[in-house]
Amino acid sequence: MLQRLRRTPLAAAVLAATIAGAAVSGVTSAQAAASGCRVVYTVGNQWSGGFAANVSVTNLGDALTGWTLRWSFTAGQTVTQAWNAATTQSGSAVTAVNAGWNASLATNGSTSFGFNGSWNNSSNPVPSSFTLNGVACTGTTTPGPTTSPTVTPTSAPQTPPVRTVRAYWLKPTDVAYDQRYVDGIAGVMREAQRYYRQELGKTFTLNDPVVEVVNGDHPRSWYENTPNGNECYWWVVFNMQQELLRKLGLRAPDSRWLNVGEISAESSCSGGGGGGGWVILSGHDADGAAGINGSMNRWYGGMVHELGHALGLPDSTSTDGTPMSASFYNYPNTHFSQAQKDKILSGPYGSFLS
Repeated sequence: MLQRLRRTPLAAAVLAATIAGAAVSGVTSAQAAASGCRVVYTVGNQWSGGFAANVSVTNLGDALTGWTLRWSFTAGQTVTQAWNAATTQSGSAVTAVNAGWNASLATNGSTSFGFNGSWNNSSNPVPSSFTLNGVACTGTTTPGPTTSPTVTPTSAPQTPPVRTVRAYWLKPTDVAYDQRYVDGIAGVMREAQRYYRQELGKTFTLNDPVVEVVNGDHPRSWYENTPNGNECYWWVVFNMQQELLRKLGLRAPDSRWLNVGEISAESSCSGGGGGGGWVILSGHDADGAAGINGSMNRWYGGMVHELGHALGLPDSTSTDGTPMSASFYNYPNTHFSQAQKDKILSGPYGSFLS
């Protein structure tokens, strides 16, 4: 549990740390091995305001023990009811996760699911692309990551566009992959994105994918018990941040991206904070984002608060109704002051907002 009502901005001296040498990436997609897939999307029936679709998925790569299919609608369609898969939708983006009985997909194995949806009675195009466990479904196979993270120069083409917000879930070696964390952190980031547009008339751009899964180099206990910083409150998050800096070629502060790191590790004294273009959060917040640690408004408000620090705002000196005070616990009934808005927009990351 966090021991502080509000987290404090990170010390500038710590955030100014840099890592020298050639940077490499340890980002992997869950359960993606030698990879490839094929998807057939069929609209079977359509009526005024509604339609039914069937989605057939064939795994062309190594066997999977769980799968997540993603696509985006382009004409405002929404999924209203699904069967043989659990679906969620955020804006145009749809995520379908296997049911218990069809979680395993052998090489060349297929499964299918269906759903009812709504449409605008004008256009109902088939989605143009799909990904299975983060791998684009092109109907062919491509080499995938090995058991260890693939080492890729950060100058490779997949380097995210500058002036975007990158979020990371660092998974210790003894923590199992759990899609709830990826989807949950992404959901918190999208809600924060919406809130900043509501408050400022401008907002940040999220990377695609919203959450990059980073396989850690150590078990959970290492992050929790290895001293780093002047008090144990910071050990977990500083250990995470320094690993992200090294693996992904990041900087602190970083003029290219705003960086949000969350790790599934936490001791009784662990906390988190934000500042200098960074948000670093321990297991308490990761669990909250995954929906297993209380009201989501608490975690939405907490992210808005820490992003405020990352964008250059200090804590308020009193509970003043703004998200930079304890008022963030009342999210969404909290609002930036005009002075805070001006400081964000004129600050070092104001140009990131559009």
